[in-house]
Amino acid sequence: MRRTGFAFHEHCMWHDGGPCSVFPSSGGHVQPAGAAEHPETKRRLRNLVEMTGLVDDLVPLKGQPADEADLLRFHSRRYLEQLAEMSEQGHGEAGECAPVGRDSYAIARRSAGQAIEAMQAVLRGDCDNAYALCRPPGHHAEPDRGRGFCLLGNIPVAVMAMQARHRLGRVVVIDWDVHHGNGTQRAFWGTNEVLTLSLHHDNNYPLGSGSIEERGEGAGYGYNLNVPLPAGSGIGAYLACMERVVLPALTRFQPELIVVACGYDASAMDPLGCMLLNSTTFGRMTQMLVEAADELCGGRLVMVHEGGYSQGYVPFCGHAVIQTLAGSTVSARDPSAEEIAQWGQQSLQPHQAALIERAAAMLESIR
Repeated sequence: MRRTGFAFHEHCMWHDGGPCSVFPSSGGHVQPAGAAEHPETKRRLRNLVEMTGLVDDLVPLKGQPADEADLLRFHSRRYLEQLAEMSEQGHGEAGECAPVGRDSYAIARRSAGQAIEAMQAVLRGDCDNAYALCRPPGHHAEPDRGRGFCLLGNIPVAVMAMQARHRLGRVVVIDWDVHHGNGTQRAFWGTNEVLTLSLHHDNNYPLGSGSIEERGEGAGYGYNLNVPLPAGSGIGAYLACMERVVLPALTRFQPELIVVACGYDASAMDPLGCMLLNSTTFGRMTQMLVEAADELCGGRLVMVHEGGYSQGYVPFCGHAVIQTLAGSTVSARDPSAEEIAQWGQQSLQPHQAALIERAAAMLESIR
């Protein structure tokens, strides 16, 4: 058993994503519907962790809202003022498909605070590793605007806070959300102190973002790596990515902390993804990182919840990850895991392997 922190606050579930369904807005022929980024995906994960008893194996964490000083390390003051104003008015659009409702700014600060608390608990030694159940998500947020349901950059804000408070040197951020982690990429584009790796569906969201040619610049050249996977990539492709790209990158970089932008929209059940993963695969990828963290950085591994839009299936994926982090025997029986694993094209396909090998060849720039 490991001491696994679990950062959660009910306030994060109160962000109103608006009636945008899977589209940026309703109107015309788009009938209003519940937002794709819905609190139930995350609340049901919390409920499942409670229902199985896994919560009893975790260390409860409840972070305070991120303060302005921490937010300003990544975001512009003007953007924060605009967010606060829209939040006070009770409506607005923070950028691109990033709706703002009443109290959304305060809730987004609370969400970033969960990521900060999870990282602090691990760096202080209060926990061996941690999981931050954040909402709204953060990996698309940019310094001066929100994007893709994200208002504040939870991971960039938290990592920069840790760099300031703990003299943290080398950090790896691995993003396996099905959409490109454009905000995290932008945050660390010019530094070699943070290695960013994003495994995502090729040119899904944001459009025109996340190509394999995007490598960083200046001191950061080579420390940004994108693996834009073809649609329909399954268990074999993702495990090959981990084995041939992510784990060797970790070994070369020798991080002091590993952070994962932990989205579940690469699952086979997700309405906004085109990939084929089951909950078991998320558990296997987590186990790979647990072992790497044990070897490289004293086990310091923090998962920060990002996307995932299947209310029924996200809880099983998240439970598998948290159970693995904790080294717990408390499991949740996923009724679909075995069936998904038997679907066609689950093995590594030649065109997927070629892309992965191309990405692996770029690891030589990491020192």
